[in-house]
Amino acid sequence: MDFALVMKDVFPLLMRGMVITVETTIAALVIALFLGLFFCLLGMSKFTVPRIIARFYIWAIRGTPLLVQTFFVYFGVPQLIQSLGFNFRLSPLAAGIITLSVNAGAYIAEIFRGGVQAIDRGQMEAARSLGLSHYRAMFRIILPQALRISIPSLVNQFIISLKDTSIVSVISLAEIVYEAKIYIGRTMQSFATWTVVGAVYLGIITVLSQISAHVEKRLDYGANKKHTH
Repeated sequence: MDFALVMKDVFPLLMRGMVITVETTIAALVIALFLGLFFCLLGMSKFTVPRIIARFYIWAIRGTPLLVQTFFVYFGVPQLIQSLGFNFRLSPLAAGIITLSVNAGAYIAEIFRGGVQAIDRGQMEAARSLGLSHYRAMFRIILPQALRISIPSLVNQFIISLKDTSIVSVISLAEIVYEAKIYIGRTMQSFATWTVVGAVYLGIITVLSQISAHVEKRLDYGANKKHTH
């Protein structure tokens, strides 16, 4: 079987897998944004217990491989719940979204923390002197600016999570790598198939990287324009 024929056969399968890949990544990143913001705020709490919880979450997730987290969510958590007498199972899609959400949430929490720390402390003090509470000042003044600063890093996290879906294929999530493995099992055309898979990923990641660079330039331009006025 020549390369052109392999590409013709496998490309529709890979596109079907890519739809699952993109859908899973988007769903996971939306959830991860809320998780990241929640644990970022928890980590900046003036109370000790919330800070410990946030630090433990970030430490545990960043310190363990995504593959281990995937098996833990897909096999470990259902087994634990079943041992309590409940009939509980997770589909590969649900397990994939949960795993990627929890994983990306830890990194996004750190991205937001960096964004908040980049804001001049004087802005919080000025807001408090105008009578705003700490939380109102945080949500109205600090966080909008921190989010703007964090956008390039968030786009990079999207790229990382998109590539990480290939790891989640071990639980039979029908994304692009899983579809490729099924096709190779049928045809034994490893070289051509993985070449096409690599090209597809490179194309998507290149586009996302260009978007990230463009957004970063626009944000820098906006900031410079403000300073000149």
